[in-house]
Amino acid sequence: MDKASPPQAFNTFNPVHHVVVALPSAEAAEAMQQDLRRAGFADADITVYAPDEMRELASAEVENATLAAKVGQEYNLARMRLELAQSGCTFVVTPARQDAKVQAVADAARRHGALRAQRYGTFIIEELIEVGEGLRQVGESPDRGLDAQTTTGQEVQAKDRPAQR
Repeated sequence: MDKASPPQAFNTFNPVHHVVVALPSAEAAEAMQQDLRRAGFADADITVYAPDEMRELASAEVENATLAAKVGQEYNLARMRLELAQSGCTFVVTPARQDAKVQAVADAARRHGALRAQRYGTFIIEELIEVGEGLRQVGESPDRGLDAQTTTGQEVQAKDRPAQR
């Protein structure tokens, strides 16, 4: 993926047929990359966004989102990525079309304490790891944002999510 020209829809980041993983640290992201390489992913297929890079990208998305993005979930997802980047998350993005590849990414994400792992499909964005505190999901809207399923309604802070070994 070309970070200088990321895939977009409605002026928001939309890497269809990719998985986007938010990890609590650069070290967790590096460890996840090693796992992905062992699972057969090529270096050229692994893109890493440092917290400041994702903050810049997500800030531009939030500022420039179209009305269509604000009606759908794209805007809420941009806000979620911005919040996670502001809390210090590093993001790993990799293409994964086949279920086995998607599962390998999800497994690595869990092992390294990911806060979010999302598979971007053509029409749906699928959560690959459990998020939140097991609370029942409530409505999402442009005004309410993405339901983080936490008691505070906010994304879990990167430092609060331990890696699983």
